[in-house]
Amino acid sequence: MTVKNKKVMVVGLGKSGMAAFELLEKMQANVCLYDGREDLDTSEYKVPVYLGDIPEHIIDTLSLAVFSPGVPLDIPPAEKLKQHQIPIIGEIELAFLNEKGTVAAITGTNGKTTTTTLAGEVMKAYREQTFVVGNIGSPYTKEVEQTTESSFTVAEISSFQLETIDTFRPKVSAILNITPDHLNRHKTMECYIDTKFRIAENQAKDDLCVLNYEDEVLRERAAELPCEVEFFSSRQKIENGLYQNENHDIVDGMTGEVLMNMSESNIPGDHNCENIMAAILITRKLGAPMDLIIETVKNFRAVEHRLEFVKSVAGVDYYNDSKGTNPDAAIKAIQSMARPTILIGGGYDKDSEFDDWIAHFHGKVKSLILLGETAEKIARAADRQGFRAYEFTDSLQEAVTRAAELAETGDAVLLSPACASWDMFASYEQRGNMFKDYVHRL
Repeated sequence: MTVKNKKVMVVGLGKSGMAAFELLEKMQANVCLYDGREDLDTSEYKVPVYLGDIPEHIIDTLSLAVFSPGVPLDIPPAEKLKQHQIPIIGEIELAFLNEKGTVAAITGTNGKTTTTTLAGEVMKAYREQTFVVGNIGSPYTKEVEQTTESSFTVAEISSFQLETIDTFRPKVSAILNITPDHLNRHKTMECYIDTKFRIAENQAKDDLCVLNYEDEVLRERAAELPCEVEFFSSRQKIENGLYQNENHDIVDGMTGEVLMNMSESNIPGDHNCENIMAAILITRKLGAPMDLIIETVKNFRAVEHRLEFVKSVAGVDYYNDSKGTNPDAAIKAIQSMARPTILIGGGYDKDSEFDDWIAHFHGKVKSLILLGETAEKIARAADRQGFRAYEFTDSLQEAVTRAAELAETGDAVLLSPACASWDMFASYEQRGNMFKDYVHRL
């Protein structure tokens, strides 16, 4: 696809949208911008900007629209573009059209950031010219111009980003797990699953897709994939991939070789064992030697905002798991706690259900402090599960203060909201950073 001298509209003016805009300008496209926020200050932009609605006469001049991942494809401007048969792609697809090197792409409901970061660290140790991009922070379109035939790109890809791919084809893909999330956008679980599987739809026989054997949907649909498949399992012995045995060794199922023991890792828990095994399979396929892979894994530390130890205050340990933005991720955080825990939860409602999350509180969670849009919904789920030790707060600062009052020496305080942050914060990063700030003030 060539965009030189063609009229291209970038839809959504967040970080990804602006990175796409900059790349399109370098590709010599004739770019205009659109955002649904009618009160947006457009004075800083040197190209035409349309707010609220897209004029009909502008649509007729467009050759392409590039959507930011946060913009749904069922909003009226998107429907209008489709009616005029304007092709729609996303920022990931635009970047891939300019990719010169080898790509690995990781998706899944949970574990994406840890696995992508770990795989990126391995590949950086193997080859300096490695770019870690996507949903993890740095937009793909911002880095892709630096790629070469010998470089590696390791990308965290969300379901939102997979909605708008076309030719995107990673050498290695991974689907870590699929549990209910973002159903306010995808509407049905079937649509969400199908979207996740798009990560492998353009792969060929000599490409690889890495799947979690313990996820029934992934195991059953593996045969549909057009590429080679390798599994990882944290619970049972398998031959086609890696597994964790009863001694917490990570074992190569094909050879029986023990690669490492989880006691040698700085990121404990079965969920992190799964992330590690996925990263090993991904980077092995990319050509990294196993001794380098294992050495990097052993030295790897937890990702910020994912079960991040913050500080001990008066014998109480504080943990920041702001990245726990859905119930399944928050369950894994609770399972990792070795102390009686005061839990801070609640936030933006993605149409999640919270009963299963609360069912995992038994023997772990002493008190639940709720805030945000979902507070009442979570409280009703707690009532159904017979958990009554909850209370409401109006702010994160109040929640931290109250948690400190409730906690006793030997306890832990855990921010693991089971919800997105967008009702009260700009991002989960902002929420996590504010939590850490409030803890350091105690």
